Amino acid sequence: MSKIIFDSGISLDGFFAGDNRSPVNPMGGVSGEIHKWMFKEKAFWKHIKIEGGEEYGPDSKLIDDVFSRTGSYIMGKRMFEEGEAAWAENLYEADVYVLTHEKREPWVQKGTTTFYFINDGIESALEKARQSAKGKDIRIQGGANTIQQFLNAGLVDEFFIHIAPVFLKSGIRLFDGIDKDVYDIDIVEVIPSILTTHLRYKLTKKLTH
Repeated sequence: MSKIIFDSGISLDGFFAGDNRSPVNPMGGVSGEIHKWMFKEKAFWKHIKIEGGEEYGPDSKLIDDVFSRTGSYIMGKRMFEEGEAAWAENLYEADVYVLTHEKREPWVQKGTTTFYFINDGIESALEKARQSAKGKDIRIQGGANTIQQFLNAGLVDEFFIHIAPVFLKSGIRLFDGIDKDVYDIDIVEVIPSILTTHLRYKLTKKLTH
Protein backbone atom coordinates (compact mmCIF):
# COMPACT_ATOMS: atom_id res chain seq x y z
CA MET A 1 0.00 0.00 0.00
CA SER A 2 1.26 3.46 -0.89
CA LYS A 3 2.73 5.69 1.78
CA ILE A 4 2.59 9.45 1.46
CA ILE A 5 6.09 10.81 2.01
CA PHE A 6 8.29 13.81 1.54
CA ASP A 7 12.06 14.01 1.41
CA SER A 8 13.54 17.48 1.86
CA GLY A 9 16.71 19.35 2.74
CA ILE A 10 16.63 22.19 5.25
CA SER A 11 19.11 24.51 6.94
CA LEU A 12 19.99 24.21 10.62
CA ASP A 13 17.53 27.02 11.37
CA GLY A 14 14.75 25.27 9.48
CA PHE A 15 14.67 26.95 6.06
CA PHE A 16 13.62 24.99 3.00
CA ALA A 17 14.31 27.79 0.50
CA GLY A 18 15.64 31.33 0.42
CA ASP A 19 13.99 34.65 -0.31
CA ASN A 20 12.90 35.90 -3.75
CA ARG A 21 12.19 32.55 -5.36
CA SER A 22 11.47 32.65 -9.08
CA PRO A 23 12.14 30.64 -12.24
CA VAL A 24 15.39 32.60 -12.67
CA ASN A 25 16.28 32.17 -8.98
CA PRO A 26 15.16 28.63 -8.03
CA MET A 27 14.88 27.99 -4.29
CA GLY A 28 15.91 31.58 -3.65
CA GLY A 29 19.50 30.73 -4.61
CA VAL A 30 20.27 28.55 -1.57
CA SER A 31 20.42 25.12 -3.24
CA GLY A 32 24.20 25.01 -2.97
CA GLU A 33 24.07 25.50 0.78
CA ILE A 34 21.16 23.21 1.65
CA HIS A 35 21.89 20.47 -0.89
CA LYS A 36 25.69 20.47 -0.90
CA TRP A 37 25.65 16.85 0.27
CA MET A 38 23.48 15.85 -2.70
CA PHE A 39 25.55 17.66 -5.30
CA LYS A 40 28.56 15.58 -4.24
CA GLU A 41 26.76 12.32 -5.00
CA LYS A 42 26.74 10.68 -8.42
CA ALA A 43 23.23 9.32 -7.79
CA PHE A 44 21.74 12.83 -7.66
CA TRP A 45 23.17 13.79 -11.04
CA LYS A 46 22.17 10.45 -12.54
CA HIS A 47 18.54 11.05 -11.54
CA ILE A 48 18.47 14.54 -13.06
CA LYS A 49 20.09 13.07 -16.19
CA ILE A 50 23.32 15.07 -16.07
CA GLU A 51 26.88 13.81 -15.69
CA GLY A 52 28.35 14.89 -12.37
CA GLY A 53 29.20 14.08 -8.79
CA GLU A 54 32.34 13.05 -7.00
CA GLU A 55 31.41 9.68 -5.51
CA TYR A 56 28.87 6.94 -5.20
CA GLY A 57 28.83 6.78 -1.41
CA PRO A 58 26.26 5.81 1.24
CA ASP A 59 24.40 9.08 0.59
CA SER A 60 23.95 8.06 -3.06
CA LYS A 61 22.15 4.92 -1.92
CA LEU A 62 19.70 7.04 0.08
CA ILE A 63 19.00 9.11 -3.04
CA ASP A 64 18.49 5.98 -5.15
CA ASP A 65 16.17 4.50 -2.52
CA VAL A 66 13.73 7.42 -2.47
CA PHE A 67 13.49 7.45 -6.27
CA SER A 68 12.96 3.69 -6.47
CA ARG A 69 10.16 3.67 -3.88
CA THR A 70 8.24 6.58 -5.45
CA GLY A 71 5.45 5.83 -7.91
CA SER A 72 4.03 9.34 -8.38
CA TYR A 73 4.65 12.93 -7.32
CA ILE A 74 2.66 15.95 -6.17
CA MET A 75 4.02 19.48 -6.28
CA GLY A 76 2.87 23.09 -6.11
CA LYS A 77 2.69 25.48 -9.02
CA ARG A 78 5.66 27.54 -7.86
CA MET A 79 7.97 24.54 -7.78
CA PHE A 80 6.75 23.47 -11.20
CA GLU A 81 7.33 26.94 -12.65
CA GLU A 82 10.87 27.04 -11.23
CA GLY A 83 11.72 23.71 -12.79
CA GLU A 84 9.75 23.69 -16.04
CA ALA A 85 12.37 25.55 -18.07
CA ALA A 86 15.37 23.68 -16.68
CA TRP A 87 14.33 20.09 -16.00
CA ALA A 88 15.45 17.34 -18.34
CA GLU A 89 12.84 15.58 -20.46
CA ASN A 90 11.31 12.64 -18.55
CA LEU A 91 13.01 13.73 -15.33
CA TYR A 92 10.51 12.11 -12.98
CA GLU A 93 9.78 8.92 -14.92
CA ALA A 94 6.33 8.92 -13.31
CA ASP A 95 3.10 10.90 -13.24
CA VAL A 96 3.39 14.31 -11.56
CA TYR A 97 0.35 16.18 -10.22
CA VAL A 98 0.73 19.96 -10.05
CA LEU A 99 -1.56 21.92 -7.71
CA THR A 100 -2.61 25.06 -9.55
CA HIS A 101 -5.54 27.33 -10.39
CA GLU A 102 -4.40 27.37 -14.02
CA LYS A 103 -6.39 25.29 -16.49
CA ARG A 104 -3.95 23.37 -18.64
CA GLU A 105 -3.90 20.16 -20.64
CA PRO A 106 -1.55 17.41 -19.40
CA TRP A 107 2.06 17.82 -20.49
CA VAL A 108 3.05 14.42 -21.85
CA GLN A 109 6.80 14.04 -22.16
CA LYS A 110 8.83 11.49 -24.08
CA GLY A 111 9.25 8.49 -21.81
CA THR A 112 7.05 7.94 -18.76
CA THR A 113 6.64 11.45 -17.28
CA THR A 114 3.31 13.24 -17.59
CA PHE A 115 2.45 16.41 -15.70
CA TYR A 116 -1.24 16.78 -14.76
CA PHE A 117 -2.58 20.13 -13.58
CA ILE A 118 -5.02 19.81 -10.69
CA ASN A 119 -7.46 22.63 -9.96
CA ASP A 120 -9.58 21.08 -7.20
CA GLY A 121 -7.24 20.66 -4.24
CA ILE A 122 -4.93 18.26 -2.46
CA GLU A 123 -7.43 15.43 -1.92
CA SER A 124 -8.14 15.25 -5.66
CA ALA A 125 -4.42 15.28 -6.47
CA LEU A 126 -3.80 12.56 -3.91
CA GLU A 127 -6.56 10.32 -5.25
CA LYS A 128 -5.14 10.56 -8.76
CA ALA A 129 -1.54 10.14 -7.57
CA ARG A 130 -2.51 7.02 -5.63
CA GLN A 131 -3.91 5.42 -8.79
CA SER A 132 -0.74 6.29 -10.72
CA ALA A 133 1.57 5.00 -7.98
CA LYS A 134 0.29 1.40 -8.31
CA GLY A 135 1.22 0.54 -4.72
CA LYS A 136 4.50 2.46 -4.66
CA ASP A 137 4.82 5.60 -2.55
CA ILE A 138 3.51 9.08 -3.32
CA ARG A 139 6.11 11.80 -2.80
CA ILE A 140 5.02 15.33 -1.95
CA GLN A 141 7.84 17.01 -3.80
CA GLY A 142 7.37 20.60 -2.65
CA GLY A 143 7.47 23.45 -2.17
CA ALA A 144 7.14 24.07 1.53
CA ASN A 145 3.56 25.33 1.34
CA THR A 146 2.42 22.18 -0.46
CA ILE A 147 4.12 19.97 2.14
CA GLN A 148 2.50 22.03 4.92
CA GLN A 149 -0.96 21.54 3.39
CA PHE A 150 -0.54 17.76 3.38
CA LEU A 151 0.89 17.72 6.90
CA ASN A 152 -1.93 19.80 8.34
CA ALA A 153 -4.50 17.62 6.58
CA GLY A 154 -3.11 14.58 8.42
CA LEU A 155 -2.13 12.86 5.18
CA VAL A 156 1.63 12.27 5.57
CA ASP A 157 2.91 8.87 6.72
CA GLU A 158 6.66 9.43 6.75
CA PHE A 159 9.26 12.05 6.01
CA PHE A 160 13.01 12.14 5.57
CA ILE A 161 14.81 15.43 6.17
CA HIS A 162 18.45 16.28 5.60
CA ILE A 163 19.72 19.05 7.87
CA ALA A 164 22.63 21.03 6.42
CA PRO A 165 25.03 22.61 8.94
CA VAL A 166 24.31 26.16 7.79
CA PHE A 167 22.24 29.08 9.09
CA LEU A 168 20.27 30.96 6.43
CA LYS A 169 18.57 33.47 8.75
CA SER A 170 15.71 34.16 6.34
CA GLY A 171 13.64 32.50 3.67
CA ILE A 172 10.82 29.94 3.63
CA ARG A 173 10.64 27.58 6.60
CA LEU A 174 9.56 24.00 5.99
CA PHE A 175 7.51 23.65 9.15
CA ASP A 176 5.90 27.07 9.51
CA GLY A 177 2.25 26.98 10.51
CA ILE A 178 2.14 23.26 11.31
CA ASP A 179 -0.68 22.07 13.57
CA LYS A 180 1.15 20.40 16.47
CA ASP A 181 -1.85 18.27 17.45
CA VAL A 182 -2.31 16.21 14.29
CA TYR A 183 0.32 13.49 14.74
CA ASP A 184 2.29 11.35 17.10
CA ILE A 185 5.83 11.47 15.72
CA ASP A 186 8.50 8.79 16.05
CA ILE A 187 12.14 8.94 15.04
CA VAL A 188 12.77 5.93 12.82
CA GLU A 189 16.35 6.52 11.74
CA VAL A 190 19.24 8.92 12.31
CA ILE A 191 22.05 8.68 9.76
CA PRO A 192 25.15 10.87 10.24
CA SER A 193 27.02 12.13 7.21
CA ILE A 194 29.80 14.61 6.56
CA LEU A 195 27.72 17.37 4.95
CA THR A 196 24.27 16.72 6.44
CA THR A 197 22.33 14.74 9.05
CA HIS A 198 19.61 12.45 7.72
CA LEU A 199 16.54 12.04 9.93
CA ARG A 200 13.60 9.77 9.12
CA TYR A 201 10.31 10.20 10.97
CA LYS A 202 7.13 8.12 11.09
CA LEU A 203 3.85 9.99 11.56
CA THR A 204 0.75 8.46 13.12
CA LYS A 205 -2.42 10.52 13.04
CA LYS A 206 -3.84 11.05 16.52
CA LEU A 207 -7.19 9.35 17.02
CA THR A 208 -8.66 12.43 18.67
CA HIS A 209 -7.85 14.72 15.75
